[in-house]
Amino acid sequence: MQTIQVKDKSFSLFIPEKEILKEVKRIAAQINRDYVGKEPVFLAVLNGSFIFAADLLKEVNLPCEISFVKLASYQGVNTTGKIREVIGLNVDLTERPVIIIEDIVDTGLTMAHMLDVLKQQNPASIDICTLLLKPGKLQVDLDIRYCCMEIPNDFIVGYGLDYDGYGRNTRDIYTLIK
Repeated sequence: MQTIQVKDKSFSLFIPEKEILKEVKRIAAQINRDYVGKEPVFLAVLNGSFIFAADLLKEVNLPCEISFVKLASYQGVNTTGKIREVIGLNVDLTERPVIIIEDIVDTGLTMAHMLDVLKQQNPASIDICTLLLKPGKLQVDLDIRYCCMEIPNDFIVGYGLDYDGYGRNTRDIYTLIK
């Protein structure tokens, strides 16, 4: 579909599934090379990263674990700037390499908060793996080792990303029609 309606807003096709999956495979191959001989713990940030995490892990051929955390900073189409930890960690990260799986990094505030929380768990290392990055919106310095795609500062939905909880269930990514 070239356009979709999500609640009261219209969105146009931005990134087709085929392009997304190509980038996911590229990043998974890089992780497979970088983590040979290691057993990383993947921490997927809910809700948005669940589709990305599933597709990524299908391509990872390392012994690994996955766990889920839930942090929220969005309300509607705007970030609140305040991070609320909803569901905490349930795996021991001590001396384990950790790879955070995030759907999108825009301001970076959520990721900075998560890094602070994770460092208290004494992991061997922490890397960030994001599907999308909005470099023009970053407010903090982050070392993002794995990034599938950089995008402009547009509001998007699909492939796990939502607008007020809706629109996550599309195979493609769509951008808001202004």
